[in-house]
Order: sequence, then C-alpha cells, then structure tokens
Amino acid sequence: MKTISWSEFEAVELRVGTIIRVELFPEARKAAYKVWANFGPEIGEKKTSAQITKLYSPEELEGRQILGVVNFPPKQVGPFLSEFLLCGFTDAEGAVVIARPERPVPNGARLM
Repeated sequence: MKTISWSEFEAVELRVGTIIRVELFPEARKAAYKVWANFGPEIGEKKTSAQITKLYSPEELEGRQILGVVNFPPKQVGPFLSEFLLCGFTDAEGAVVIARPERPVPNGARLM
C-alpha cells in the first residue's frame, strides 16, 4: 500500500450527493446504469456510469444518498460521458455495495 500525504488526500473531493435519475446503459460492455446525482448548490448535478446492477434496481436507487469523487476529469464510457466516481465496495461475490452516509447529510457535504 502506498502512503499519501494529507495534502494529497485533501485534493480528493469526496462529496455526498442524492441520486435523482437512473437509466439502463445497454451500450456498456459490463452491466451498468447511467446515474445522475445532485451534489448541492456548489457542485450541482453530475452523471456517471456505475456497475451496480447486481444489488440495486433503478427504482431503489432514486432518492438514495451516495458518496462520490467529484473532481476527477470527465471520462468517456462508450457513448456516455462520466463526470464523477460513485464510491463502493465489492462484496464476497464481487457485487458493488454503494458507500453512503449512515444518516442524511446535506448534498455537497465533504468527507472529513
């Protein structure tokens, strides 16, 4: 494991957002959704592609708070431009479990 400095960690913008829209992403090589999230007035709405289809349906994702890295450069994923990284962990079967706050917090709140 590589050790990083505090200033390197501070450069990563880990923010809370609320999922406002989810669509199927049939063009993706691996099963994925297109996800839009509101990160509050400072950052606004951002979209991403996320391989979270094994554990979540689009309906149960809408309205859920998530943790995202919002300061990576945009990344082209097939025909879709991904603007943030939705954070999660893989379970024992390799499915992604979404990282989220334990209690509701304001959209845009930064991980401390």
